[in-house]
Amino acid sequence: MKGRVLICAGSDSGGGAGIQADIKAVTALGGFAMTAITALTAQNTLGVQGVLGVAPDFIRQQMRCVLEDLGADAIKTGMLHDVATINAVCDEIAALAADRPLVADPVMVATAGSRLLADDAVETLRQRLLPMASVITPNIPEAEELTGLVITDEAGMHAAGQALLAMGARAVLLKGGHLKGDLLVDLLVTPGMVHRYEDQRIITRHTHGTGCTLASAVAAGLAQGLALEPAVRRARAYVRAAILGAPGFGAGHGPLDHGVTVDTSRFD
Repeated sequence: MKGRVLICAGSDSGGGAGIQADIKAVTALGGFAMTAITALTAQNTLGVQGVLGVAPDFIRQQMRCVLEDLGADAIKTGMLHDVATINAVCDEIAALAADRPLVADPVMVATAGSRLLADDAVETLRQRLLPMASVITPNIPEAEELTGLVITDEAGMHAAGQALLAMGARAVLLKGGHLKGDLLVDLLVTPGMVHRYEDQRIITRHTHGTGCTLASAVAAGLAQGLALEPAVRRARAYVRAAILGAPGFGAGHGPLDHGVTVDTSRFD
């Protein structure tokens, strides 16, 4: 089931999120991960201590080297921390991979609360990245910032999903983990259809990198030829297993166990 996924995202020195989580997730699900690193972070389970951006021209060069030689069956974007980075990544996708599925995780804030997207880059993300995305995977705060809506319940999630479709995204996987309650609800919103996923909330502090992991798992499924909905179901099952298997590292928001396996055959 090999599928080639080019991941354009930032590095997490703590290994729980970012490029490190992306590579682990794609590999665990049988895909082949390639990268264009957009930023370096000095980071652990307690938060982001520093960020060093990668020059946009070098981001372009990384993407071009991969796409012109190895190719890609899907693209995944994560931390694109400023306007120049967003434009560089979008330009290269448009030029060399416009026909590939794009899973866009609009990373804005780290799990521990550090800001990872410049304030003046939000509009660029709306205007450039969203219309290119096969699916966008915001959490509640990200969806609120992108749409200007306040989301306090499932009805608000529906409204935000529709608003993001209106901005040009072809599908929205809206993650409901920031809402209160024992049940966690995610929505996959597509034109004319809403898929609802419900699970018992796992009470844990080990959730660092869940957004990166989920988006990369979806991208792996699309790269392997799965339709979007089964790719989302498989990705959610994988992330849930990874949370349940978390090794307990760190004093803050700890990482998942990306080495868990799921029965991929039931999602074909």
